Amino acid sequence: METQASVVHMEHIHKQFSGVSVLNDVSFDLRCGEVHALAGGNGAGKSTLMKILQGVYSLDSGTIQIGKEQFTSLSIEAARKAGIGMVFQEFSLVPTMSVTQNIFMGAEMLDNCRFLDKKGMRRRAKQILERLGVNLDQDAEVGSLATGYWQLTEIAKALRANARVLILDEPTASLSTAETERFFDLVRHLKNEGISLIYISHRMDEIRKIADRITILRNGTNLLTSDIADISDEEIIDGIVGQHTEKLGKHRQQESSIGETLLKVTDLSTNKGIRHVSFEVRGGEIVGLAGLMGSGRTEVTRAMFGIDRITSGTIELNGRPYAPKSAKDAMSHAVALVPEDRREQGLVVSHSVRDNLTLTRLNECRSSGLLSTRKIEKIASDLIRRFSIKVDDQAAPDMREAGWKHLERLGEHYEGAGDPTLVFFSVEEPEAFICNHDEWVPVEL
Repeated sequence: METQASVVHMEHIHKQFSGVSVLNDVSFDLRCGEVHALAGGNGAGKSTLMKILQGVYSLDSGTIQIGKEQFTSLSIEAARKAGIGMVFQEFSLVPTMSVTQNIFMGAEMLDNCRFLDKKGMRRRAKQILERLGVNLDQDAEVGSLATGYWQLTEIAKALRANARVLILDEPTASLSTAETERFFDLVRHLKNEGISLIYISHRMDEIRKIADRITILRNGTNLLTSDIADISDEEIIDGIVGQHTEKLGKHRQQESSIGETLLKVTDLSTNKGIRHVSFEVRGGEIVGLAGLMGSGRTEVTRAMFGIDRITSGTIELNGRPYAPKSAKDAMSHAVALVPEDRREQGLVVSHSVRDNLTLTRLNECRSSGLLSTRKIEKIASDLIRRFSIKVDDQAAPDMREAGWKHLERLGEHYEGAGDPTLVFFSVEEPEAFICNHDEWVPVEL
């Protein structure tokens, strides 16, 4: 079988942030018309590598070849012109604008009189959507559409900019099962049109179903690249997790045993629609709580954490009655909740990693009635080490990857008064965009 030509070839890529090596001699190859999965654990370097390809980050050393062009440095504008498009995990659409308006946001078509060419944009948007093979009302407000159509709109934006390579960052994270299957059909459609796709995902079933090849990064280095057909699920998991799954399973079997009942929920009903739910959780046991969207999974956990009011039924914790009145009350009983929406419900993203790690442990951080910086730093450092959290500076004033601390990085894209680049921030919800009078490109913070 003849090897397909490479549409993207990245070689010997090195990147550091604040003296910390994030990518070390990484190479990546994307063939024409293939779906190439990019996998690895948190902090493996996947997002950084793709942001280098998109021109958001500069590379310290190495080379990038896109088609027949070779680059030692790549700007956002150069990447766009070379046909690189990216669909972010967190959508960059305006809900109150139509599908057409979002597709052309920052790249509006003008008529001969320099007015908005609305008919031209609608005509072009229709062509793009037909190319995608989807039936979508181009005049509908994006905010009124299901999440799957947001994804389609993002892809349509990339195709409007003539993307030949699409980077899909956890594209199914917000999609239902049915929407995911439709999305896979779309991916296959794009592949058949000759578009090459880089598919970032942790989901094994998706990688197996949709990808032709896979590259796994670990700690900023290449671990392996293989045809999907030539690698087992166990090898992929071992590569991502960093330890052999058989050993991991044996360790769990040896070290963990099922004990007595720790949590007993009986006939639980709440003010949020939960009716007569019962289950038990024993020591050393993992219990799955499954159900369709809207079935009440989240509401059950909220009630156990003291957020939603329990109207009837009982909960026993360690054999004693447990009826939390608040989240604080739940935490005092050593009950914790990791919410599904981490940005809105789990983290204060405008605060530092250190502040977020110690937010629920402030009583341990006091000395003579005042907060002790030394104790805060110790607790945060212990947690960072324990959970292998990748962070440049635990005390940086913003948790986001670029953050306010790293605004100077955006200066790489500014070349003086004649440079068309515009960067702006929203104060209430800090965001950054770069506009080259053709397309608004979000800078992930």
